[in-house]
Amino acid sequence: MVDSSDGSAGDTDYGRVGAAYSEHRRPEPEIADAILAALGGARRVLNVGAGAGSYEPADRDVVAVEPSAAMRAQRPPHLTPAVDATAEHLPFGDDEFDAAMATFTVHQWADLEAGLTELRRVTRGPVVLLTADPSLLERYWLVEYLPEVIRTEEQRFPTRERIAAALGGGVRVEEVPIPLHCRDGFGEAYYGRPELLLDKSVQQAMSAFSHVSPDSIERFERNLRSDLDSGRWDERHGRLRSRSHFRGSLILIIAD
Repeated sequence: MVDSSDGSAGDTDYGRVGAAYSEHRRPEPEIADAILAALGGARRVLNVGAGAGSYEPADRDVVAVEPSAAMRAQRPPHLTPAVDATAEHLPFGDDEFDAAMATFTVHQWADLEAGLTELRRVTRGPVVLLTADPSLLERYWLVEYLPEVIRTEEQRFPTRERIAAALGGGVRVEEVPIPLHCRDGFGEAYYGRPELLLDKSVQQAMSAFSHVSPDSIERFERNLRSDLDSGRWDERHGRLRSRSHFRGSLILIIAD
């Protein structure tokens, strides 16, 4: 847990690093469609760790939960205000929602099992989680330039097996292909656009960078910039610039 002035849960102080989230972490339509399909016909949906509201379906009755004041403040006016609460202590009754969703957040929860138990308690239908599979993170070329980020994320993201065990019941996992011009600026979204990872505001919209030392980031920027200027990056990875989709670590975990 971090000592956060804005109520952030987990290991990241979004009051300090979350200012650029609404600019760079916009919903990617292809990923949004996958989430909608997983939610099925659910009408009343709980979104836990909702952040600035990405992926909240506009055609459903959504109740959002977000402990960070900085993230709640970035929610656009057309979305309902988020409830100030954490996954581990949801202020709702049993079976109150048709479905629950959580995107890029389970790795932030202080107690994963308690949070998933709460999602099951308040939900009578499917629970849909968008997360990363830590065993697949090394598919991404960033491991060559900033292995500290990959190692950090491997420790932060819970395994699919741990999540499935905590959810119980019938659970299925779907790998989610990432489009080349993905609008949601998580790390692997830039698999074919390496120059953008040199942008400080892009880095600040990824919590992983806040867990890496400034010296490591400086080395990463120096080496990547040098390889882009010399053409070395393109010699090794240039094919990714035209690859329509990348199968990285992104997965949907769906508990019926």
